[in-house]
Amino acid sequence: MTAVSRTKTSTPIRLGGLALSATCVLLSGCMVGPKYTRPAVSLAPVTAGADAAAAGNYDKFKEADPNWSAANPADSVLKGDWWTIFNDPRLTELELQVPKTNQNLKIAEANYRSARAAVQVAHSKLFPTIGTAPYFGGIRDSAARPYFGANAANGGEADNVLPIEFNYEIDLWGRIRREINSSKEEAQASAADLANALLSLQTELALDYFEVRSADAAQKLLNDTVTQYREALRVTTNRYEGGITSKADVAQAQTQLQAAIVAAADIAATRAQYEHAVAVLIGEPPATFSMSEKVETITPPNIPLALPSQLLERRPDIAGAERRVNEANEQIGIARAAYFPTVTLSASAGFESTALSTILGKNNYIYSLGPTIGETFFDGGRRHGISQEAFAQYDQTTANYRQTALTAFQQVEDNLVLLRVLADEAQQQHAATMAAQEAEQIFNNRYVGGVDTYLQVITAQTTALTNERNEIDIQRRRMDASVLLIKALGGGWTTAQLPTFQALRP
Repeated sequence: MTAVSRTKTSTPIRLGGLALSATCVLLSGCMVGPKYTRPAVSLAPVTAGADAAAAGNYDKFKEADPNWSAANPADSVLKGDWWTIFNDPRLTELELQVPKTNQNLKIAEANYRSARAAVQVAHSKLFPTIGTAPYFGGIRDSAARPYFGANAANGGEADNVLPIEFNYEIDLWGRIRREINSSKEEAQASAADLANALLSLQTELALDYFEVRSADAAQKLLNDTVTQYREALRVTTNRYEGGITSKADVAQAQTQLQAAIVAAADIAATRAQYEHAVAVLIGEPPATFSMSEKVETITPPNIPLALPSQLLERRPDIAGAERRVNEANEQIGIARAAYFPTVTLSASAGFESTALSTILGKNNYIYSLGPTIGETFFDGGRRHGISQEAFAQYDQTTANYRQTALTAFQQVEDNLVLLRVLADEAQQQHAATMAAQEAEQIFNNRYVGGVDTYLQVITAQTTALTNERNEIDIQRRRMDASVLLIKALGGGWTTAQLPTFQALRP
C-alpha cells in the first residue's frame, strides 16, 4: 500500500506565498491594449479661427428664459431630495417611500449587488489558489479481466492522499487586471443604473401625483358646473311652465347638464387610475391606498439650471453609458492579451508512505514545483474574431454614450421651451377664461331678460367650460414640464456618488 500526503506547516506556506506574490508583482508591470480616454461629446458647433474657443465654451441653454435666476446661492444646484422644491408635504411623504418599497427598484439594486460581487470574483484572480482534495481508497484488478494477464493480478493497492496544492497565474500582460477594471466599470455602471431607476421612478411618481391634483381641480370645476347647470335647468323649466319659453330650451338645458355629469364621472375614473399608479410606485396594493382630494393653485418652481457641459456629470444614465465605454475598452485589452503566452506557477508538497501510521516520517517527504507556459499557435481566427468583436463593442458603447448625452441636451431644451411658452400661455388662457365667464354671465342675464335665446347661453357656457378646463390643463402641463426638467438635469445626482474601486473591494 502506498500513502501520499502533501502537507506543509503554515509558516513556510505564508513566507513562500509572500515571496511568490512579490515576484509576481515585479513580473506584472505590462498591460497590453489601449489606454482609456473618455469619448468627446459635441456640446456646440465648433467654428474655425478665434471663435473656436468660444464655441467650445458652451455655457447656456438656447431655450432658457433669460429672466430666470436662482433664488439665492444655496439654490444654485438641485439637491437629491429634489421634490421638496414643490413644497408639497404629501408629495414628499410619497417620494420617500419609493426607495423602500418599489419592486422595480429592488431589481436594479439586486443587479448592482451582483455587479459588486463580480468585482470580488475578478479581484480574487490576483491571488494564488490553495486547496486540498483528500483521497483514501484502493483498487483491485480481477484476474479474469479481458486482455489482462492472470500473473499480473495482485491482492490490490491503495492510496492515502492528503494534498495541498498551490496554483498561480502570473499576470504578465495585464489580462487579470483588465478583468478587474472591467468588472469595476460594470459595477459603477450598475450603480448609475440604480440611481437612474430611482430618479425615473420618483419622477413618474411626481407626474402621477400632479395628474391626481389636476384631476381634483377638474373634478371641482365640473362638480360646480353641474350645480350651475342644474340651476339653469330649473330656471328654464320654470320659464317653460310659465309659458315664457319653449320646450326646446328645457331639452337643451337637460342635454347640457347630462354632458357635464358624464364629464365629471370620466374625470373621477381618470383620477382613480392615476391614484392606483401612485400606489404601485410606492409598493402598495391599489385597494389599500387612497389620496384625499386637494384643490389648490400650484405654481411651477424656479428650477436652477446646470451648465450644459455639467449634464455629463449630473445625469446617471450618461454616467452609466460612459462607464460601459470604459468597460468595453478593458475588453479590448483582454482580447489582445490572448495573443501572448500564459505563465502559471504550480507547487505541491506532502508525504508518501505505505501506511498511515508512518506517513509523516521525515524521509517520506515529497514535493513538485515548476512553471507552465502556454501559447496558442493556431486557433482558426478565434482570437482575431474576439478582438474585432471587442472593437465593435467599444464603438457601439461610444455611440450610445454620445447619443445618451445628446438626448439629455434635447430633453432639457424641450422642457425649457415648454416652461417658457406655457408660462405665457397660462397668462393668455387666464385672460380668455375671465372673458368667457363674463360673456356667459351676460348671455345668461340677457336670456332671463328675454333678449336672447337659450342657444346663445349654451354656447357661452360651453366656451367658458372649455377655457376653464384648458387653464387647468395648462397648469398640469407646466408642472409636468417642471418635473421632467428636473429629471433631465439629473435630479441633483452627480458622478461623485459613484462608488469607488476601493469601496467595491471586499
